[in-house]
Amino acid sequence: MPIVAPMDVDGFVVRAGFLGDAAYVATGEGAIHIVGTGEKLLAPHKSGLLAAEPSTDGTSLITSGDDGAIYTSSPDGSSELLAERPRKWIDLIACGPSGAVAFASGRTAWVRLSDGREKEFSHDRAVGGIAFAPKGLRLAVSRYDGATLWWAGTEGKPVNLTWKGAHLGTSFSPDGKYLVTAMQENALHGWRLSDSQDMRMTGYPAKVKSFSWSVKGKYLATSGANAAIVWPFFGKTGPMGQSPLQLGTRSDALVTAVACHPKEEVVALGYQDGMVMMSRFEDNAEVLLRRPGGHPITSLGWDNAGLRLAFGSEKNEAGIISLQDG
Repeated sequence: MPIVAPMDVDGFVVRAGFLGDAAYVATGEGAIHIVGTGEKLLAPHKSGLLAAEPSTDGTSLITSGDDGAIYTSSPDGSSELLAERPRKWIDLIACGPSGAVAFASGRTAWVRLSDGREKEFSHDRAVGGIAFAPKGLRLAVSRYDGATLWWAGTEGKPVNLTWKGAHLGTSFSPDGKYLVTAMQENALHGWRLSDSQDMRMTGYPAKVKSFSWSVKGKYLATSGANAAIVWPFFGKTGPMGQSPLQLGTRSDALVTAVACHPKEEVVALGYQDGMVMMSRFEDNAEVLLRRPGGHPITSLGWDNAGLRLAFGSEKNEAGIISLQDG
């Protein structure tokens, strides 16, 4: 049976995961808990913490808050101010290659390059989500009625992708061939970037707030239903014409968070009653990781080896699940 080591945290867990061997939990109260060889408590923001994202090399945690500040924090307990937009709520962050960081507030997105230079990208409507392509400094900004692709490192012309409705969180596929957005309605939308072909993924009873790509990028696991809905992205047309896998189905609770395993085609699922489970794509084999009886799970994050899973919930609950004894 997996071992659950609880962590003492206050408030809503914005993000949980690992920086190398150290686990972290970032809460909306502004606290960053780091558990490695010892325990550290960081509070770089003046007030609440709104977004958190590990750097692409996995060595630091980038956070933003309602103080308009963007910080990078390390497992050694140090924090450094990266950028600041006074009097703005910075609630969206994306980490890109070579230390680039994107952040957004209102109708504007910014990219801070590794040398400290910043670029600004303005939009007609509010920014709903931001994401970097897996290679190169290409930034996707989702918004009302679609998404815009910008070149952050050069002056290339932006590409507009159109689909009616409000587009929120967004993500590129690991091979860079697809862009997917979670919509305000209970659906996902995707584009095949080679020809802007639309892909509609519907049938969810709730909004999709969490998605995670499988280790080889063949599948996209999503929350928002009584199971993890896992869309196939292999083949020329992606998920079109293919049925999704439904993993970890429960009749009495929705999946609220998903995290694909870093080495195997397995997904961790968090539910609205605090339960955490692991399910295998191939045969839907399940392993219970944490029993129900808590608040909705908001974040899940694996370590690099895929042997430990950090979790956090909407209220005062977090911990580390070890799959191996000792």
